[in-house]
Amino acid sequence: MPMPGGPTPQPAPTAVPQDIEWRLPRHARSVGRARTLFREQATSWKLPDEVTETAVLLLSELMTNAYRHAKVSPGREIWARCILEANRLRISVADANDTLPEPRPAALDEESGRGLTLVSALADKWGAEPRGGGIGKTVWYELECEPCETL
Repeated sequence: MPMPGGPTPQPAPTAVPQDIEWRLPRHARSVGRARTLFREQATSWKLPDEVTETAVLLLSELMTNAYRHAKVSPGREIWARCILEANRLRISVADANDTLPEPRPAALDEESGRGLTLVSALADKWGAEPRGGGIGKTVWYELECEPCETL
């Protein structure tokens, strides 16, 4: 109990953030950078390897879609956000394009076009919605990650 007039004890800060966001340029190099940043974060969060590998793959797909398909003016950024809560990892990617994506069937000879199909197949939940400020969209997915170590 603090002494009257003395400093109020503060709770200890969390050593590792459980909500982290990166703002990256809309450029092909940002896809690999997002993968690297997430791997580092997953290590600090002590995520299971299989969750990390799936999350990296799906993050890469969403970042690639944002880079390739968000036809917006130069200088716009792609935002990636990762939130770890209890037994759930949520990753979202936001860009300045308003068009909401939809999975589409890819022909056997196509080298691309399967990103959202992978997200739909591997994520426990996923979705896309307009951004709150009215410009752009956010595409997100969630992975169950039991047992995630509580930080």
